[in-house]
Amino acid sequence: MISSTVTMTRAAREHGYAVPAVNILDDLSLRAVIAAAVAASSPMIIQISVKTVRSIGTDLITTMFRHAAADVPVPVALHLDHCPDRAVISDVVRAGWSSVLFDASDRDLATAERETAEVVAEAHAAGVDVESEIENIIGVEDGVGSDVSLHSYDVATLAEVAQRTGVDLIAPQLGTAHGEYKAQPVLLPERVRELAALTDRSIVLHGGTGLSADDFATFIAAGVSKINISTGVKVAYMRSAEKHLAEARARDKWDPPSMFRDISAAVQAAIAVHIEEFGAAGKASA
Repeated sequence: MISSTVTMTRAAREHGYAVPAVNILDDLSLRAVIAAAVAASSPMIIQISVKTVRSIGTDLITTMFRHAAADVPVPVALHLDHCPDRAVISDVVRAGWSSVLFDASDRDLATAERETAEVVAEAHAAGVDVESEIENIIGVEDGVGSDVSLHSYDVATLAEVAQRTGVDLIAPQLGTAHGEYKAQPVLLPERVRELAALTDRSIVLHGGTGLSADDFATFIAAGVSKINISTGVKVAYMRSAEKHLAEARARDKWDPPSMFRDISAAVQAAIAVHIEEFGAAGKASA
């Protein structure tokens, strides 16, 4: 069933788990991620990057999602990930997606706050939830982001801006990064605890791929209720395809549907692990 992002993440915070928020690439990965959620009876947020929106198109993604999610027995939401482009935001709001992440982390604070408030007004008028990022999370993901810290604020400022703009979810800097970690990250769960003491808005962890089960548990205990996974899907997808193609070449047997089955199984297995780590298994009705 298609659900609200905020409804799911508020329930997660109340009951001490986090909703997996998984970036998909196409209809194959979309169906695999939803299948993983159904198998584990877990809520699920399907995330789409701006790059994927531009590749597939808003209308087709919306139709794919509605067909894939409408009759499943778990709550599923459709979320636009990391988007600094107001035109794309408006496009998916008109299409009725569950939520959007307006990424204003490349703007100065005054501009970020003003534009975030404008996005909130537009989105809420259409029943769409808004996640906010005003201090940038390190790493470039699908062409969006920066490898250097551009803007960073104290926790009180994050809470105050969230209150003034009316956003529903907050994505702060937590020591994580997008992409694959090349070195051990210095994680900041204390920022979650401080922020959770100042606001009841859902707190989002970006850059989840590569963290340990203990890392996730620490962040969830601190107050995180949405955890993003993107790189893990891409790696599972591409490594499965690579393995299948090597075997096909060795046997000189070329059957795309069998490759699709392998990819789907690999993606589903990768997400199943995260569902368990986030404590979301069995929480579809929470």
